[in-house]
Amino acid sequence: MRGVRKARLALDLIRVGADSPQESLMRLALINAGLAEPVLNHVIYNEWGQPAVWPDAAYVREKVSLQYDGGHHGEPEQYRRDIKRQALTERLGWQEVRVARADLEGDRPAVVDKVRRAFKPSIELAGGALRSAI
Repeated sequence: MRGVRKARLALDLIRVGADSPQESLMRLALINAGLAEPVLNHVIYNEWGQPAVWPDAAYVREKVSLQYDGGHHGEPEQYRRDIKRQALTERLGWQEVRVARADLEGDRPAVVDKVRRAFKPSIELAGGALRSAI
């Protein structure tokens, strides 16, 4: 049978929890770039121990939340909800990385650089400028 070997290899990459093909592409782009596999649908709890935010994927130790923004995220009401979610995520001590379709395209998807930058700690300098901590 043709394609059986490829199908078996692909089975190892399937994960329960991705809500869209683009979320799967995001995860695979990060893995293919040598980054650890993010956790799908990790729950971020608020200060009272209640579930507060459900990112599409997350790097828990680094407290980096990944949100794939599909086409409907440009609608005014969804955009307001996204801004509110991002503010809550950051208030809870996490950094949110928002990913669009264009961030998944090409040989070197931009999502990889976005996530790598989120991993690097920054310090604020006088005047609000940022530089990487060394």
